[in-house]
Amino acid sequence: MKKYNVAVVGATGLVGREMLKTLSQRDFPIDQLKVIASERSEGKKIQFEDRELTVESVREGTFESIDIALFSAGSGVSKEVAPQVKSAGGIVIDNSNAFRMDPDAPLVVPEVNGEDLREHQQIIANPNCSTIQMVMLLKPLAEKFGLKRLVINTYQAVSGAGKKAVDELIEQTKAYLNKEEIKKENFNHQIAFNAIPQIDVFLDNDYTKEEMKMVNETHKILHDPDLPVTATCVRIPVIFGHGESLNIELQNDFKIEAVKELFSQTKNVEVIDNPAAEEYPLQIDTENNDNVLVGRIRRDNSVENGINLWLTANNLRKGAALNAVQIAEYLVENNLV
Repeated sequence: MKKYNVAVVGATGLVGREMLKTLSQRDFPIDQLKVIASERSEGKKIQFEDRELTVESVREGTFESIDIALFSAGSGVSKEVAPQVKSAGGIVIDNSNAFRMDPDAPLVVPEVNGEDLREHQQIIANPNCSTIQMVMLLKPLAEKFGLKRLVINTYQAVSGAGKKAVDELIEQTKAYLNKEEIKKENFNHQIAFNAIPQIDVFLDNDYTKEEMKMVNETHKILHDPDLPVTATCVRIPVIFGHGESLNIELQNDFKIEAVKELFSQTKNVEVIDNPAAEEYPLQIDTENNDNVLVGRIRRDNSVENGINLWLTANNLRKGAALNAVQIAEYLVENNLV
């Protein structure tokens, strides 16, 4: 099998480290591997399988001979550095918001719209973590029943905001239990034992940037720009795993058992739906599970052809690192690199 020269940009962050872990676990065909981060991390050592890698910062010639670069270093870095990879002949798979709405950059969940990768122009966007897990369920529903309207409520883990946010939750929890002062740095409000109905900044329409990401990315991935979508995104004091409550109006009638069977046959989706035994997806269930977990599947009797469901997924894995690596795998398997 042909092997590829790979770079991970943002390799010292939560998602960057998960990318390295995922590359190893899935036995991606790597020849040379570069780990890249900011200048302050330069010289640090990262263990990858039997190799000890030295963290580099971006310099002239850094991406020469790189075939695929996985980015998770923020949109500013992506906008500045991704063109360097492209100029050197490599392909960028970017986990930031930098290129998601760029008409020339495919926005891809391989199980949903992998075919879009055939039109790539060397820069490929990885969708928002909450969007990824949701469209895994919307795609089969759209194909079988048609989509009429979508109402989204997310309950997102603090790891989606990075390692410092995780540390803040842990420290605030300790302080709260010990009746000490609660210090806030990453969030404007206390996150321990609280829920914050704001992720990212507010826009002119009073939706947050995160909420509009979900709207716009869903339209692009499903190739359905006219689908009515509305979202409310909430940060909750959970470390890993995003939860979502979806209210979906379908175009055609359905039977609940048919929906459950449809999901059970969908690749990388796991149905956990047994109300009698109080079995349903939990965020803690996602820690070592790469599937999207779905349950609480029930008819919404307040509207015609309405359905409610609850889903969870690992926001660092399928919501970020795993999806990026799956994109790279699709490129390799289809000779697109």
